[in-house]
Amino acid sequence: MKHNLGHTIAAAALGLASIAHAQTSPSTPIKIGVVTPLSGTYAGIGQTVRWGLELATAEINASGGVLGRKLELLLEDEEANPAVAVQKAEKLIQIAKVNLLTGTVNSGSTLAVGQLAERNNVLASTTVSYSDAITGDKCSPNLFRVNARAEQQAITLAAYVAKVKPKARVFYIGPDYEMGRSSVAAFKLYAEKAGLQSVGEFLAPIDSKDYTQYFGQLRAARPDVIYAAVAGNDTVRLLTQLQEFGLLRNVLVTGNAGVINSQNVVAVGTAGEGFISGNNYSPKIDTAENKRFVASYKAAYKADPDGFAADSYGLVYLYKQAVEKAGSTDTDKVRAALKDLSWMTPQGTKTLRGGDHQAIQDMVVVAVRKGEFDVVGKVPGAESIGPDACARF
Repeated sequence: MKHNLGHTIAAAALGLASIAHAQTSPSTPIKIGVVTPLSGTYAGIGQTVRWGLELATAEINASGGVLGRKLELLLEDEEANPAVAVQKAEKLIQIAKVNLLTGTVNSGSTLAVGQLAERNNVLASTTVSYSDAITGDKCSPNLFRVNARAEQQAITLAAYVAKVKPKARVFYIGPDYEMGRSSVAAFKLYAEKAGLQSVGEFLAPIDSKDYTQYFGQLRAARPDVIYAAVAGNDTVRLLTQLQEFGLLRNVLVTGNAGVINSQNVVAVGTAGEGFISGNNYSPKIDTAENKRFVASYKAAYKADPDGFAADSYGLVYLYKQAVEKAGSTDTDKVRAALKDLSWMTPQGTKTLRGGDHQAIQDMVVVAVRKGEFDVVGKVPGAESIGPDACARF
């Protein structure tokens, strides 16, 4: 009996060793779970996120992968719905055993998935969501953000608007959920600090079809500037309806970087002409890295990249660098490697601030002109980053 038991134990040990070897062998891919909207009003944003991730993954795999292993993207549709995002992320963690989660667009989805990732000790990152809470009071040691948060955009944009329209009257419009509320609050704070006057606001449900019910309030406020925080198809509906009702005449329309991008700029048409955003990206950023990225992206997808694509592309290279620095895909080791890590992106060098996991990055002021995104101002990353408000780690 002892002899048989010894054989059993030895066989089991060999089996476990074989499983461990299979999990880290060159034939085992490093899995990145992508929970992003592939349907609904934010589907266009999800598409650019997917394209940015796919382009970087293809380039890295073609050059030998990461630690000799290929990267594999596993996509799920979050529908810009936090409950759905958590369900899909849980599936990717428990069944697919992903090493990293990304792709969430809705800020509520990012916060929810970040909490799930922390409970399961998996790393997560957003390349889109703007809510300051993500790297602020609701920060997580397992959640990283490579895109510019609402405050970074607000600091950049408010300074520019105050320069071109000093003491202007500002009206705010946003979707009534985490991103919209956070973006409006951040811009209002810095706009008022810069001497601009707040004269009203409305927050509408996401995927609103008719904004005209709010236009009486807007007209009565007589703003010089409209600040918008909508995105996707909501942008198209809002701006075209404002134009149809004559509310864009002699008004500067501004907003966060997600309002007009490569996916909706054609549909917005002349209603978007002159729109100004505090942004971290334009296809016209004049660096060798960005020129190469734009050329590769256009060759692959027959379109110009936007900030969501650029940030998603940059994330994959960040993860590659962190895994190689750690010498492992182990969550604890990669998390430690990510702290204060600097890496090259299409926008230039970014650094992940260790205190809150927010990327420090140079910001630009972007103007929409004849369907293109012209850079009309710049703010260094150190001036736009804002304070570290994370107290959890």
